Amino acid sequence: MKRYLYIALTFALILGSCKKMLEVGPKGSLNEDQIATPEQAEGFVIAAYSQLGNDEINRAFSMYQYGNIRADDAYKGGGGINDGDVFHAMETFVTSRPDQWNYDGMWFNIYVGIRRANEGLRILEKFTVNEYPLINVRKAELRFLRGYWYLMLENLFKNIPYIDEKLSPDDYKNVKNNEFSRDEILEKIAADFKFAAETLPPTQPQIGRANKYAAYAYLAKTRLFQAYKQNDRHEVISIDPVRLDEVIKAADMVAASSYKLQPDFASNFLSGSSENGIEAIMSVQFSTDDGAGRGRVNFGDMLTVPQGIGCCDFQKPSQTLMNAFRTNANGVPLLDNYNQQNVDFSVNTVDPRVDHTISRPGAPWKYDPARVVTTAWSRNIPLYGTYNSMKENVSPDCDCFINLAPFFGNTKARIMIRYADVMLFKAEALIELNRQNEALPLINEIRERAAKSTARLVMANGQPTSKYYVQPYTPGVNIIWSQDNARKALRFERRLEMALEGERFFDLVRWGIADQVMNDFFTVEKPGRSIYQNAKFTKGRDEYLPIPQNQIFWSENRYVQNLGYN
Repeated sequence: MKRYLYIALTFALILGSCKKMLEVGPKGSLNEDQIATPEQAEGFVIAAYSQLGNDEINRAFSMYQYGNIRADDAYKGGGGINDGDVFHAMETFVTSRPDQWNYDGMWFNIYVGIRRANEGLRILEKFTVNEYPLINVRKAELRFLRGYWYLMLENLFKNIPYIDEKLSPDDYKNVKNNEFSRDEILEKIAADFKFAAETLPPTQPQIGRANKYAAYAYLAKTRLFQAYKQNDRHEVISIDPVRLDEVIKAADMVAASSYKLQPDFASNFLSGSSENGIEAIMSVQFSTDDGAGRGRVNFGDMLTVPQGIGCCDFQKPSQTLMNAFRTNANGVPLLDNYNQQNVDFSVNTVDPRVDHTISRPGAPWKYDPARVVTTAWSRNIPLYGTYNSMKENVSPDCDCFINLAPFFGNTKARIMIRYADVMLFKAEALIELNRQNEALPLINEIRERAAKSTARLVMANGQPTSKYYVQPYTPGVNIIWSQDNARKALRFERRLEMALEGERFFDLVRWGIADQVMNDFFTVEKPGRSIYQNAKFTKGRDEYLPIPQNQIFWSENRYVQNLGYN
């Protein structure tokens, strides 16, 4: 049984406060005015953490629906286009509408996280350091969580109302969503992470709490998005070198910590002793047998379980993504022509990360040579093919695999940000500053780790699952390391390393190339994928989701709709 930080403490708060709650009147939960002790205030901090795991099948905080299916890395999957039809609208763009319930649900659930952080910050103001010695650390944790939610919200919707702890909840609806620009919102987010980085300890005594380096990692990420300046049509008009320098400084703080790459890429995506490992800077914790009904499992990703071991076969890796893992005779990606033909595993050499990321018929599932994937693992092959997503999933033999009929979840920790991500942030900033020679060792360290991550990738006869061949970039040998080529290599490396981790679409928007990449993807995939017959990415609109119509109604029309959705 796994009992993690916010689960155990949340239930302790609820059980321990029942008698006191009855003494002050029949209320369903504690409110801010009832808080009188640091112990009760601690419960509100834990409640803010708990929202990290409060997603569900249609609103996944892993962002697989919004960062992978909306990009060129995955098809929606499932039984057909009407099975989760709102996500079909998202992946094809043309019928995406402000009244779709999933947009409203994501907006609402993210603001629940923001409100919990703000409530906690207001409550902490009631106490002194003498009364509550950890008060400044807890403030920093809450500001970290608030920054995390706002960065997610900003990347999804762009034009958002910014609400902090100083504003009463009664006044929330009076805040407009165009009061601050994108850059101003990102600056507020960066301020939260900066405060957290300067205040939090290097390590925490409980698994699941943010530490100093988690804050620096997210500060690097925020500054990177902030560096790419956008106009009102979401076009990248400049890249700010000052912000790029700040990315490097924040990333260097993480590099000076004990975090580093796992020796084996697989270790990041396994349950048990590998969870919360040396590369996982911040993770969402899940549990079972904790007294919380059916347990606190990873509901957000449970639809991605292949049909062969559960339900419901969503997030089907694209053929385009599969092709990206092919390598040439020099052991590097085919940067310019990788998608001209489909990878043939009997002939082509590939990057080992493909078999850690994507399953296919004939290959083992999750490093178990006795459990080989078949075409029966897929629900709708004509529409979505036979590939499955592996990183977020587990072996059905794992005690972390939980049957919640008709669905199957798992309790494996979900990594929010890992060290490889931060290394790539820094490499990207260096390349945009025309310091690509300094970025080369960072990219090559990740590639060298990939090349060594083959021990678990074997068939029942002990032979390698695929023909693996990966080499570092060697200027003058397998690449000309100009700024343009370094940029191309970095973006490709980021795709391979972070594939199906919810980042791809947001990377494309940050780089200002979403329209080009997505429309090229539709052109290539359309002949074999009827789901894309009418698909089209409209530049200046589809970089962001529409402001949910329900939220516009709730604000009494104070919110302004995003460009192109009126």
